[in-house]
Amino acid sequence: MYLVVAICIEEVSTMVTMTPSAVEKVSSLLQAKDNDQLALRIFIKSGGCSGFSYGMALDEKKDNDQAFDIDGVKIVIDEMSSQYLDGATVDYVDSMMGAGFKIENPNATSTCGCGSSFKTADGAGKPGACC
Repeated sequence: MYLVVAICIEEVSTMVTMTPSAVEKVSSLLQAKDNDQLALRIFIKSGGCSGFSYGMALDEKKDNDQAFDIDGVKIVIDEMSSQYLDGATVDYVDSMMGAGFKIENPNATSTCGCGSSFKTADGAGKPGACC
């Protein structure tokens, strides 16, 4: 029983990684909300100029979400999004060009110029307006 639980946790915890700067930024956003039930929801939706676009929100865990913890930051990913985010890395970049989250996704075969839209090998998703 414990071995199976440990294996499931290991598989889920490697789905998405976060850089230290992303962990720091999300931690500060969660602390400002002062709600222990909130987590960072990472999701994809159909749309964007390449077929899928990324989304992030502070949200509570839902029934079919996969939930895990990265350095004290709770992460939730819905079942549909998990297949497209497996192996992705979330970073937070603060430069002269602006600040924001950036997702490096090994499942993306192409991305649009703004970096918030991507296409996968199976071509799923429905292109729409970008950004």
